[in-house]
Amino acid sequence: MHWFILQILNFNTAITHLRHRAKVPINAASYCKARMRLPLAVVQKLLESSARPMAGGEGMHRRWHGLRVYLADGSGSITLDTPELQQEFPQSKRQKKGCGFPQIKILGLFDAFTGLVIRTLCYSRYHEQSQVWRLHPLLGQKDLLVADRGFCSYVHLAMLQWRGVPGLFRMHQKQIVDFRPHRKSHKKGQRGRPRSRLVKRLGKHDQLVRWIKGQRPKWMEPAQWAGIPGSLLVRELRYTFKARGQRTRVVTMATTLLDPIRYPQEEIAALYGVRWTVETHFAELKTTLKMRKVKSRTPQGVQKEVAVYCLVYNLIHVVMLEAAWRQRVDPGRISFIDTVRWLLSSAPGEALPDLVVNPLRPDRHEPRVIKDRQDKYKVMTRPRAQLRNALKKQAKEA
Repeated sequence: MHWFILQILNFNTAITHLRHRAKVPINAASYCKARMRLPLAVVQKLLESSARPMAGGEGMHRRWHGLRVYLADGSGSITLDTPELQQEFPQSKRQKKGCGFPQIKILGLFDAFTGLVIRTLCYSRYHEQSQVWRLHPLLGQKDLLVADRGFCSYVHLAMLQWRGVPGLFRMHQKQIVDFRPHRKSHKKGQRGRPRSRLVKRLGKHDQLVRWIKGQRPKWMEPAQWAGIPGSLLVRELRYTFKARGQRTRVVTMATTLLDPIRYPQEEIAALYGVRWTVETHFAELKTTLKMRKVKSRTPQGVQKEVAVYCLVYNLIHVVMLEAAWRQRVDPGRISFIDTVRWLLSSAPGEALPDLVVNPLRPDRHEPRVIKDRQDKYKVMTRPRAQLRNALKKQAKEA
């Protein structure tokens, strides 16, 4: 396990390099077999335990109105192109057979204010909303789940409410919301009108409505669907996000935080802004730690490798939290890559120095383009064996 963590911390380096980092001779075949014998449940238990002490402690803004806030979001990676992985995590249907890599979807549950990973799920073929209920047992009545519009649905809010867990999601783009005081109700066969029923207006762009149960999702079993209530009381609210140099955005949200006095509209809007930090967390995993492509050759090995990636990520964030507390800054401002560099270069027992603090740049807005003209090769449109045969044929003809 120590070598596994050391390998990932060194950006998932090769085993031939790992023996130099570990300062002990490591037989590659024996190490791989040992990793295969390592139970997945043990790695997941270590991941959960690595997040519990720091995320559950006091201070560091770990509570919002007495609630511990979680962030849920999905991302993806690619694996080695093996028959077993192609069957478990098939490549995109838009790619020809033999011209793509198996694609794994990753659903993560993060602590909002420390950035620690609580649990990850690896799956394929399905929408993330059909898998997020598997994370619900990790949530309690003093927790709050925040996520983007992909998780906003009647079913998801109802399943959370059944556990006594409130949810805060950006409204799905297909959901029609109307804040007019004398809006017309929906009738069968009509379009462009909200299906919800107005219960009470709480203020401008803030209202209580009753959502009505619709059709059963394809991923949900009939027994599960039968346990979903026929209606659900939901609070709908909207705010305008203005930032210098950026276009003005109007954000509509749905939540089961129904009390407007205890949970003011402005504070809910500010809390939802924290949701964007989950994109940074996945970037630290995929770009900085190189999780964009995992190296295991079996489905269970892929899940273990992703779990160890998150375990290493948590250990790095624990160091960042300690540095933030000592340097009196927000944990999100401590440089992730500087923390990794110190961990790779420090000696056992060495005292933690002051780490790099990233500057606050709330109005920064950069276009998603690159200046460096990198070498460009053609995209593979035929399997490699066919391309080799074509080259041999060209050589013979020449």
